[in-house]
Amino acid sequence: MTLDDFLLKNPWWLLTLLVLPLVMWLRRRQPVSAILVPFAGAWWKPTLLPQPARLPAFLLSVGLVLLVLALARPQRLETISDPRQEGHELMLAIDLSGSMLAEDFEIAGERISRLEVIKPVIKAFINNRPNDRIGLVVFAGRAYTLAPPTFDHAWLAQQVERLRIGLMEDGTAIGDGLGVALSRLEHAKPVAEGTATTGKNPHGFIILLSDGGNNKGLLKPKQSAAIAKARGITVYTIGAGKDGSAPYPIFDEMGAKIGYRRILADLDEPALKDIAATTGGQYFRVDNTEAVTTSFKAIDESERTQFKALIRRPRDLHLWFVAAGLGLVVWSAVLASAAERRELPA
Repeated sequence: MTLDDFLLKNPWWLLTLLVLPLVMWLRRRQPVSAILVPFAGAWWKPTLLPQPARLPAFLLSVGLVLLVLALARPQRLETISDPRQEGHELMLAIDLSGSMLAEDFEIAGERISRLEVIKPVIKAFINNRPNDRIGLVVFAGRAYTLAPPTFDHAWLAQQVERLRIGLMEDGTAIGDGLGVALSRLEHAKPVAEGTATTGKNPHGFIILLSDGGNNKGLLKPKQSAAIAKARGITVYTIGAGKDGSAPYPIFDEMGAKIGYRRILADLDEPALKDIAATTGGQYFRVDNTEAVTTSFKAIDESERTQFKALIRRPRDLHLWFVAAGLGLVVWSAVLASAAERRELPA
């Protein structure tokens, strides 16, 4: 049990300390034997220090003030430089448009949607890179930041598992998705204060996965790619889905699958290739489960970046106040007891 817990669970200690000045004041009011000396006031000279008779009360008052301040739990911020780490600072931009429900992938002979086939690969990619700060942007008709760059990969993997189609209005805003990812990387720079970077991608990079063509949003893919190039950020693009038509599930009002219809692939490969070429990245086409794993593994082999961040953490100072306060209280009690013994008649 810490001292704070003890004081909070036993408030009678604080009450006892507060009552001590009252007890000393009452004792001073009791009549005592004294010798009257004429003109004794002439012997007294003003001084800033408390008189010996008042010293116990003064020390007790200061000690109680220190104990009250200790309850406020004063702290001091300390800046610590963490060990140099190797890793990337990167953003994942994932397409959540309705076409990602198309089931043109197979695992063990069973159909599986494009979204469900990439989720375990993304989680494995995240978990295998413990030194990376990874963020997540999702886009459909609009783009949103689901997670800023973070080292908490367990939490990030949970967010990937919760990805669902229909979280936002339908469409494919590739330009906006890339633009939001760029803004999150730019916003994350001050977090790594004191960062020293080396390698191919000193400003981080982005992995963008989509299965369609840009048909929504304010930014065009070329505009976003130009911004990424100006900032020195590499973009790797992944096009998901097979050519031609793909089976698309039909659901009833309760969300149960009742059949399929065919939809045509509208993947805009030229736009994804142009983004990768403009920023110095690479384009991957994934039309089966093995290709998904291979593409992320190829990106995983890219050059690493070094970080050296400054961490600020609080340091508790309340124990110093507690020790000083208790010391003054005990000192005042000892002085008061000694003065009382001197006053007793022989």
